[in-house]
Amino acid sequence: MQFEKPVIVTIDGPAASGKSSVSRELARRLGWNWVSTGAFYRGLAFVAHQSRIDLSDENAVVHLAKAVNWSIKPTPDETRVYFNGEDVTNEIAREEIGTIASRISSFPKVRLTLLEAQRHCAKGVAGLVAEGRDCGTVVFPQAQVKIFLTARAEDRAARRAAEEGRDLDQTITDQKQRDDQDANRKAAPMQASADSHTIDTTQLTLDQVIDRVEGLIREKLPPMGRC
Repeated sequence: MQFEKPVIVTIDGPAASGKSSVSRELARRLGWNWVSTGAFYRGLAFVAHQSRIDLSDENAVVHLAKAVNWSIKPTPDETRVYFNGEDVTNEIAREEIGTIASRISSFPKVRLTLLEAQRHCAKGVAGLVAEGRDCGTVVFPQAQVKIFLTARAEDRAARRAAEEGRDLDQTITDQKQRDDQDANRKAAPMQASADSHTIDTTQLTLDQVIDRVEGLIREKLPPMGRC
């Protein structure tokens, strides 16, 4: 089915709540594009880390955000990050980079600099599934369907520790720090928008979460086939 404007579904939530897995598979089911807006901040965090700049200097981080030696390329399977011509997508998954990303994402000027590039992902597409921390509140406030995924903190930490082979106690500590930073930053704090649907994934399988989200989409939008 053709729509006059892109159909946008946002999936927000804290780290390891299942956002990436759910949004990626949902996009596959619907035949839509997919993007992780968090990859923009992780990519910038990686560049900042490699460049050894002062992470408390907002203007310096903004300068890096505008640099041409790194780029973002959404694909059907992953939002890939390139730095100096090399694919560094696997590197940005490190917890260290995630912590830096959470820190620099608190800068209003940084968020504004990356916003246009994030929104550009919806240009010229029939449908887009966007996941991150503030997709439904800031990046795509016009989204037709907004989802906020959550899960018990212990379960989220266990998922992350298992994925990365890390110590569980340290993962819990790092995750709590990131959650606090994301939820309490002045610029676009992580929160469920008033018009979003909150889903607790703790007791659900991946397929159950995807089925529930797809059901909400089909309730909200006109009858649709694959785009």
